[in-house]
Amino acid sequence: MDKPNKQVIKFNSIQVVSTLEKYTPTSFHSHWHNALEFTVILKDGCVYTVNDCSYTLNAGDVLLVWPRELHEVIDVPKEGSFFIQFSSNLLENNGDLMTLSQFLGEYHVISAKEEPKLAAYVRERIYELRNLYFSSDYFTETKCKIEVYNMLLAISEYILGEKREYIENKNISHSTWQYVHQACAYITAHATENITQSGVAKTIGLSTYYFSKIFKECMQMSFPAYLSNVRVRNATNLLANEELSITECAFQSGFQSTSAFNKLFHDYMGCSPRDYRSMYHKRA
Repeated sequence: MDKPNKQVIKFNSIQVVSTLEKYTPTSFHSHWHNALEFTVILKDGCVYTVNDCSYTLNAGDVLLVWPRELHEVIDVPKEGSFFIQFSSNLLENNGDLMTLSQFLGEYHVISAKEEPKLAAYVRERIYELRNLYFSSDYFTETKCKIEVYNMLLAISEYILGEKREYIENKNISHSTWQYVHQACAYITAHATENITQSGVAKTIGLSTYYFSKIFKECMQMSFPAYLSNVRVRNATNLLANEELSITECAFQSGFQSTSAFNKLFHDYMGCSPRDYRSMYHKRA
């Protein structure tokens, strides 16, 4: 199997939207990038893969690709869809949204048939983004950010509603979510440091045992796994700087050894840090 390519997204003077294609190519090989990519489906029978899962989409659907996810355009009719790509900073610098990151990463298709209101709303926001992108409005960047956040908020609220039964079955209260939110914000801010589960628990005022329990229930992963995920995400950004060695990227992202870094990076990204750095996508 050929190695996937990393696509380097270059933002223009509007530091939100990087690409607003008129139409998606009819096929495009496996690649990834640090941006979010939302695709509006215009014709039936558009086929994509995201993280090795295949999706056949129809007119009105919306495909969501989150940062650093491997994805491919398999077969799309001519003028069958168009997409936007926008900065992952809008997601990853927001504590509310990052607390839901595990749930967001599982959600890739907004179906026009099954979720008509959400699909229509997201499509409207994307069309408005496209209009703003090509406008001469003085506040284009701010308005674009508002539209992106409107989309992300609507999607997040929908997903949280879908998870409501799980949350209620686990008896997860609002105050419990607040503790986990504080923990996630702290982990994101201090992931490059030598932080521990007991240290984070103490910081937010909980016992280590109780914190470990509620964190796993809310996030559906352990504290060590979440911390590793954040550090790998930090490492992907550092690897874009070729002046830094792989070892420097490992330690600057918070890992204590290169062996642990290489293993966890491969587990999360499906390739070595060196291969990741070498994978650059060139548009045809």
